[in-house]
Amino acid sequence: MRTWEEELQRESRAGACWDARGRSLGQHISKFDTSQVCTLGIAGRYSEFVLKNQRELFAGLIRIHVLIHASHEPLFGLGMMAELAHHGYRIGPGTLYPLLHGMERNGLLKSAIADVGGRKRRVYTITRAGRAALVKARKKVDELYDEIHEEHPRSIKQAMGGEGGASRSRR
Repeated sequence: MRTWEEELQRESRAGACWDARGRSLGQHISKFDTSQVCTLGIAGRYSEFVLKNQRELFAGLIRIHVLIHASHEPLFGLGMMAELAHHGYRIGPGTLYPLLHGMERNGLLKSAIADVGGRKRRVYTITRAGRAALVKARKKVDELYDEIHEEHPRSIKQAMGGEGGASRSRR
């Protein structure tokens, strides 16, 4: 049985190309041809997995960014995409607009049609519930920041109430 490193090397040498579901699409013309939709072997499938999970991880941070900017001024989708790109997030309209609509549905934002630079745009502003959520999010982010930068974060045993931890019985 091969290790994943051996399999990666074998597939890389062969130039194997796979789609997002892991189905072989034949041989890749060039490893450096970025116009190809497919990815390269196991490395490609792993990177797709990582990117998908990073999107889930960063989705909360993106929502916090939206609330921060909406608390300072009305925002619109294209402007927010540019601002998020400034912070290193690559997010397209197919991701951002559903996120904005969801935040509006959840009462964090409200929208209205406004004239922005001579164009009609849907503009989002923060609601009272959005401001309350932002206050809570700031506290959580500050706490997380402190923990990320601690040399020795609190152990799970301490969180459970001591060395052996508090045991809970299931009923």
